[in-house]
Amino acid sequence: MSEAATPPTLDGLSAERFGSGRAVSRIEDPALVRGLGRYTDDLMPEGAAFLHLLRSPHAHGRILSIDVQAARDMPGVLGIWTGADLQAADVQPLPPASGFKRPDGQPMQPPPRRALAVNVVRYVGEPMVAVVAATRAEAQAVANAVDCRIDSLPAVTAAAAAVAADAPLVWAEGAPGNVLAVQRHGDRSACEAAFERAAHRIALDIDNQRLAACPMEPRSVLAQPISSKAGNRLDVHLSCQMPTAVRNGLAATLPGQSPESVRVRVGDVGGGFGMKTGLYPEDVVVAFCALQLQCPVKWQAERAEDFLSAVHGRDLLSRAELALDANGRVLALRVRSWANVGAYPTGAGVAIGLLIGPWVATSVYDIPLIDFELQAVLSHTASIGAYRGAGRPEAIYTIERLMDTAARVLAIDPAELRRRNFIQPQQMPYRSAMNQVYDSGQFERILDQGLVLANWGDFRARRSASESRGRLRGRGMATFLEWTGGNALTEQVQVRITADGFIEMTSATMAMGQGIATSYAQLAVDVFGVPIERIRILQGDTDRANGFGSAGSRSLFTGGAALRVAAKQAVATARDLAGQALEAASADIEYESGRFTVVGTDLSIGLFELAAQQPAEVIEADGSATADAPTWPNACHLCEVEIEPDTGEVQVVAYASVNDIGFIVNPMIVRGQVEGGAVQGIGQALCERIAYDPASGQLLSASFMDYALPRVDGFLDFKTAFDTSVPCLTNGLGVKGVGELGTIGATPAVVNAVIDALAKRVGPAVDKLQMPLTAEVVWQALQGRVVGATLPS
Repeated sequence: MSEAATPPTLDGLSAERFGSGRAVSRIEDPALVRGLGRYTDDLMPEGAAFLHLLRSPHAHGRILSIDVQAARDMPGVLGIWTGADLQAADVQPLPPASGFKRPDGQPMQPPPRRALAVNVVRYVGEPMVAVVAATRAEAQAVANAVDCRIDSLPAVTAAAAAVAADAPLVWAEGAPGNVLAVQRHGDRSACEAAFERAAHRIALDIDNQRLAACPMEPRSVLAQPISSKAGNRLDVHLSCQMPTAVRNGLAATLPGQSPESVRVRVGDVGGGFGMKTGLYPEDVVVAFCALQLQCPVKWQAERAEDFLSAVHGRDLLSRAELALDANGRVLALRVRSWANVGAYPTGAGVAIGLLIGPWVATSVYDIPLIDFELQAVLSHTASIGAYRGAGRPEAIYTIERLMDTAARVLAIDPAELRRRNFIQPQQMPYRSAMNQVYDSGQFERILDQGLVLANWGDFRARRSASESRGRLRGRGMATFLEWTGGNALTEQVQVRITADGFIEMTSATMAMGQGIATSYAQLAVDVFGVPIERIRILQGDTDRANGFGSAGSRSLFTGGAALRVAAKQAVATARDLAGQALEAASADIEYESGRFTVVGTDLSIGLFELAAQQPAEVIEADGSATADAPTWPNACHLCEVEIEPDTGEVQVVAYASVNDIGFIVNPMIVRGQVEGGAVQGIGQALCERIAYDPASGQLLSASFMDYALPRVDGFLDFKTAFDTSVPCLTNGLGVKGVGELGTIGATPAVVNAVIDALAKRVGPAVDKLQMPLTAEVVWQALQGRVVGATLPS
């Protein structure tokens, strides 16, 4: 045994205060706040070259010619490739979206998405030419010298316009009328009968506007070929939430590659919010160029490139109707939606609008009948993909707007109307009209706690006080649930107990600011009973662990479950080894706090001492877990706003929430997740919007000068509480996903509050208001000018 491997002792150290259920400080933060983070753009291998992409300036056009001759002679050029070059080299289109059907019943046929455009461009920012040069500046200069001739064609950017009879077609071969896929849920005739007998019918036109994720770190990719005696491999570093998906996508796209020949590694990630899931064209181009040049190639997105070509979120247009009886009980819900999935639909983008959102459309309410007719519509815009909540915010916004409007029409307190329609605890497990099974939930109990926390009953006094200062005050709420997870998706965790005193646990889920490494370390402390300083959480290496990755608020209840399985397996493996070392049967060995002891004796050996005795001075074990069912976190979010009527400025002046997320591993982290998510929901409600020029298809919001994020002066402190008395019954940890809960609840709570504040002055037209409720939109409404959503005729 080498001197460096001398096993440490655990004398004087305690693991008790680091286990699950405690507010442990995040172990990720010390390095980050000291500037020691390791992001993809920090990596600079010797001899690295730089990629710049020439992108389409047109939303729709036919590529007439691309002349690169003059550019090839410029300084620093290492290579120039067009879409035709990649096609000739047998680079395949990105894996297509699938699983849904066209209106004629045939499987949907999305347009093939190539890493570089071939013949036609379909959105502003689509990559057309890849230039690799010795420096970034040289690559950009060379790209500017490429002569591209494009015959501009008419474009369409909005769902309502895209399905018009005379709309320009995005993909005539597979989407006649720009309708890529349709999906229907429910019983149309029974729903119609319910509407006919209803005492009250509520109808709203709702536009969930397109959004950008805006993580602090834009996308970044570095690829380099690696040659060794074992063979040639491709090593890819990038900022990503799902390394395994990228590895598999590159293997399927690049000629001569397999999953075994591609290694994907992810370091620190400066935020993802769903935007960094799956494979991008840029990933393919960087990897292809590295293989062609046999040198490292790097691409770092500029912020404008992410606005142009990273996936956007939301963009769902709906006509929603609610049927109620005379007592305010909901009889049926009917929705017609048009999901604008962009020019090149992603699998997630189609599923979000046609399936995932509908899963939660009836939310916490006992709604017996539904009739949903949903269309995925192509347009000349960037692709829609996952963005924090991914379908659930759109669906919950819809039902919560309907509930508040119904309460106003029926003159019932919004809380009381919800109370009358809640699913009751005795109905659990509850099967919804979407055939989704909720394992647990006490929704009325969460509402009651929320009303107390927000001091709901004393609102009139606060409204009067605001009016005395010349301001309008309104209140809004959202009681809701969400689906988290991804059924039948497996996560793997690898454990290594080392002689130098550390337990390394490697997972395919990804840290991206949400504190998951700390939560994992706390779960490891529960099993190993060692101080948290002895736990190392490693992520983002497909050579070490593979799985679905981090999306859909699933990291803890699947990755955490896999980690616990692997940790227990490691202890079991070590127990057998301890039996051999202590010359005792494994059944007679007990483990506690990093030490194995023969029962009834003073014979013992430390965990790390045992590792030092192994031939490789390490004990290894693997574990995996599969999400057999989703989790259903739920909450009550309540908001109060003040409006300055002379300017239309809206300020969130109070925000309270009670959240049921089952067992909590780290209260500090989950509070940050809920409140941070709420800020993003407030952003959608009040200020954020991706905007395209409807005539030219040009992106009008390609910088933070044009795309407004919420600011710290836009709202006051949160009151955030948790009810942990209803654990999830579908996973061993009892946890429910939390990463997207705040975003889902905040948007309807804030919008309902603004509408409540405006209702008396604006009148019935207030229900036509659409997000974002900027100062201009609110001021215009107060002047009697309200612009509603534009639905297909």
